Parts: sequence; C-alpha cells; structure tokens
Amino acid sequence: MKAADVRHILDTIGDLFPDAHCELNHSNAFELTIAVLLSAQCTDATVNKVTEDLFQKYKAPIDYISVPLEELEGDIRRIGLYRNKAKHIQSLCSILIEQYGGEVPEAHDLLVTLPGVGRKTANVVVSNAFGVPAIAVDTHVERVAKRLALAGWKDSVLEVEKKLMKAVPRDEWTLTHHRLIFFGRYHCKAQNPKCQVCPLLDVCREGKKRMKTAVVRKAKDHTPKS
Repeated sequence: MKAADVRHILDTIGDLFPDAHCELNHSNAFELTIAVLLSAQCTDATVNKVTEDLFQKYKAPIDYISVPLEELEGDIRRIGLYRNKAKHIQSLCSILIEQYGGEVPEAHDLLVTLPGVGRKTANVVVSNAFGVPAIAVDTHVERVAKRLALAGWKDSVLEVEKKLMKAVPRDEWTLTHHRLIFFGRYHCKAQNPKCQVCPLLDVCREGKKRMKTAVVRKAKDHTPKS
C-alpha cells in the first residue's frame, strides 16, 4: 500500500477517535500488567469491574501470593479462564519478587518470559507504562488491518504487527494502536460494522463487499414475485 493511502487511513481514523486511549483502568505498570493479563478473551469493561475491587485488595506482588489460590480465583471469578489466570498471576508475582525486586521489568524480552504475558501484553505494557512505541495486535487491530488491506487476510498476528510497524511512523505506533482498537470496537465491528457511514469505505475491501451484497439483497427483495 502506498504511503499516501496509509496516511489517509491513519488521519481519517484519527479524526474519528482523536482521544483514543487504553481503556483498562490502572495506576502503575504492575496494575496494567495484571489488567492486560486478565483481559485475554474478556472485555475491558468486565476487567475494569473486577479490578475496581481487586486493586484495592492487592496493592503489590506480595499481596497476590499471600492468599490461597482459591481466594484469588474467587476474586476474579467473573473473568473468563479465571483459574488459569489466577495461577499465572501468582507465578508472575513470585518471579517479580524473586528476580526483579517486585517491579515489572521495562524490557520487552523480559516481559514475555513472565507467566501469562504474551507479545501483545508486553507491547501494551511497554507502550503505556514505559513510553516505548509499540503496536499490540488484538482482535480489533487484526480485523481492521486486514479489512483495510494494511495486512493480508491470511497473515498471522505477528505478521500483522510487523506490517503495521513498517507502514506506520514509529512515533505514531502507540497512538495508532489505540485508534485502531477504538475504530474496531466502536465502528468497524466484527458483526454489523458501520460500512454505510464509514469514511474509509473507498479503501475498505470488506466494506465494498458488504455494501455490494446489501445492494444485491435489496434488489432481490424488491423484485416482483410472479
């Protein structure tokens, strides 16, 4: 894709969502790490409801490993896969205490070695907590990137990330990440995207296909029956 087309996409999404930001509530890098870990296969809204009480009860890594696993499971029971996540949290907290003085490491290659922390989580943490430019590819970012031909339909998550990093100026990576999420979450939804009012319909292969299908369906509906 030409640089001018990428610029058009970024600016248009930026106009739609100029104030896009991380919607997971947190006050430090440790809380953000826990929140992102909990957000896997779960909405940010649900995570925020759970962490409202969780972060009042557990202030530091030592707090999470000072309670029985069953108690922590109960505290995050509303979160999907809560049993595995509770185990990951306690293991992660033990490592932070033993190896990093109770602090979340800033280096991406260290973050991804922590239990429950994958590449996406590490990207979110380094960019939002430590100001390191990064593009975290979640389901929204992946969907939008593929629909707008910023990545190929069959590209893996890592391939999508690499293509976005190449196409987007580095100093815009973090902001673009947030804007793509907002665009995918509130506009270019998985089901019923707002194609009919989308300012990027002219460059969206998915949108053109959907609108064409809608026109054909409408024409069939208005065809007189014999």
